[in-house]
Amino acid sequence: MPSNKRNHRVNPDHRFTVGRFGIIFAITSFIAVCIAVCLFRTTVVYADEWNRMGYASLADSMTISPMRGEILASDGSILATNLYYYNILIDFRASGFKIVEYNKAIPELADSLAKYFTRYDRAKWEKRLRGILDVPKNKRTRNFVIAAAVPQEMVARVKKFPFFRECKTSYSSGLKAEQVMKRAYPFGKMARLSIGRTGMTAEDPEIHGRSGLECALDTLLYGTPGLKVKTLSTRGSKYAVVEPAIDGYDVYTTIDITMQDILENELGQMLLDAQAEWGSAMIMEVATGDIKAISNLELDKKSATPRYIEALNRTVMRYEPGSVMKVMTMAVALEKGWALPVSREYSIGRSYRYLGNRPINDTHSPATLPIDKFIEYSSNIGMVKLMMPHYESNPKQFKEDLAKLGFFDEFNTGIAYENPPKFIKNPSRIDLSRMVFGYTTMISPLYTCAFYNAVANDGRFVRPRLVKGLRTPDGRDSIIPVSYIRERMMSPSNAALLRKMMRGVVWEQGGTAKVLKSDAVEIAGKTGTCKIALVDDRPRVNANGDSIKLPPFKGGYREGHYRVTFCGFFPYESPKYTCVVVINDPKVPYRGPAVSSGTVLKNVALKMNARGMLAPDPVFMPSPNTNSVPTVYSSFDHERNSVLHRNLHISRSKAIRTPDSETREGHIPCVKGVSLREALAKLESMGYAVDFTGIGYVYNQEPEAGTPASPGTRVRLALRN
Repeated sequence: MPSNKRNHRVNPDHRFTVGRFGIIFAITSFIAVCIAVCLFRTTVVYADEWNRMGYASLADSMTISPMRGEILASDGSILATNLYYYNILIDFRASGFKIVEYNKAIPELADSLAKYFTRYDRAKWEKRLRGILDVPKNKRTRNFVIAAAVPQEMVARVKKFPFFRECKTSYSSGLKAEQVMKRAYPFGKMARLSIGRTGMTAEDPEIHGRSGLECALDTLLYGTPGLKVKTLSTRGSKYAVVEPAIDGYDVYTTIDITMQDILENELGQMLLDAQAEWGSAMIMEVATGDIKAISNLELDKKSATPRYIEALNRTVMRYEPGSVMKVMTMAVALEKGWALPVSREYSIGRSYRYLGNRPINDTHSPATLPIDKFIEYSSNIGMVKLMMPHYESNPKQFKEDLAKLGFFDEFNTGIAYENPPKFIKNPSRIDLSRMVFGYTTMISPLYTCAFYNAVANDGRFVRPRLVKGLRTPDGRDSIIPVSYIRERMMSPSNAALLRKMMRGVVWEQGGTAKVLKSDAVEIAGKTGTCKIALVDDRPRVNANGDSIKLPPFKGGYREGHYRVTFCGFFPYESPKYTCVVVINDPKVPYRGPAVSSGTVLKNVALKMNARGMLAPDPVFMPSPNTNSVPTVYSSFDHERNSVLHRNLHISRSKAIRTPDSETREGHIPCVKGVSLREALAKLESMGYAVDFTGIGYVYNQEPEAGTPASPGTRVRLALRN
């Protein structure tokens, strides 16, 4: 009899499916248990450590660099500022980089790069551009440097180069421009050492002043850094500004651009003529102590042709001064009353052995001289006989008496590394007998100029300064008032006597600088000649590494080599400016201080007078009985002649040469007859590199005007007055 019950059989597929889900469930459960265990360990067991790491991440901060302040001339002209430049790069891993098109364009691209970025020629550029393709795609550089710190105009030009101009976006070309800020100096090398430069060091990656005003006033110029910290947001973490950066102060200097230009030109021309090692010069305003111009030029020993470049700031470096020291010595004698009456005569002669030591010689003096002629004749013997009887029992008192006049006080001019005078601490009588006329002492040109300035200022020792004001980041100006080292260094009557003695150096019969006479400007001052001391290269430590105490001066001099100085003021009756000029090792016939250093000062004074800087209305006197037509130097500015005609009342003129302003692209322009600044502006704007020799205006150029030449070609200019 058949059964009513169904026969049930388990489907094998069903069992496999159940088993598979079981395995998945087991794995999922295991993972869940692991997550729970890890969560427990993170939130309970290691909670403190994870919290610490989280807070450390949020505590991450970054410094915001402030905008560095500008350095300005006395008239507001910018001497140092900040400009934005660009680093031009190629990202070879850009998402849409067109590698095929790039490969085809390499020859043309290399040609364009070689034309404007001449550090590599066409072949080397092509080799570098192709070399990138030899690297696997994922290892190619994202920052291939084409050019660094170039202006925005060059970025626009590069975008028109082959390959880049065909690409619509930076994703396909990889071209990118990173903005960078760079310190710029519109007047180039003018007063470079006084203004200084900025940079970074291995110890400090921040950009700070490293020399000159940039260094001395770095805390004002740099500003106050800001701070931003990492914070959480809905999209993750980001930096938020907590303390904004405060920009640096703008600094108004005392530099006068016109005086600076005159001084640099005159000093540079004299150094070329005298074939000297180096020269240093400074102009200071008598009433305020403002340093209106400062120049330091040194022979460029790497140059094939003689030229002078800015190097060490020798204005603040100390040297044996020579006979310019006699003015300081006479100031002490006058204040002590030992030089009064000034008509008292001394026996001088040609040679004098003080204490039987090596003879002190006079090359200019007669048998007898009154005290008021000691400066005029530059009498070494006279100064020794006047001063030594008062200091023989205590030679170091001389330094103390100079200190009472403020001679050793720190000036804090704003020039980095200024040094006060250095004298032997405990001098012997022999040492002092040399000090009084300028040996065994070390004085910087800055301190010499400041002391002479006090004499010209009727005895008021005004503090020299290179900074006269500040401008806050929000635009408010503040003026730094004139201050004094001594309100009265010496009496007005003694200052007048000393000025009269200094006038005799130029204007009287026995003067050592009679060649500096001029009817246009009356100059007074003092010459100084000093043998150049041997370099003190003695070891400062012994074999055990212990310090060795050495006297400050090494005996001996370079025979036949001299450092010459002239320091003076002008105009004599109403002094406005003091100037010091130091030239090291001038060659014959410029070895005398008057014909070298003094001539620089004279030419500076004459040019300042001609430009109306010494009197409100300088008088231009035409030469009598002359029919010559005045010559006007050439300029690309065609309005220049008309301005000169109108102001000088010149009816006719002739130009040395009128340069062709319509220069064909790819050809050297004509710059003959123009000033160096105009020549540089013209040539560099067309992409040419420039070398020059001489001072004044361009009288020759190589290659000649009209020569076909690509940008980067070096043009050599010869200048003369």
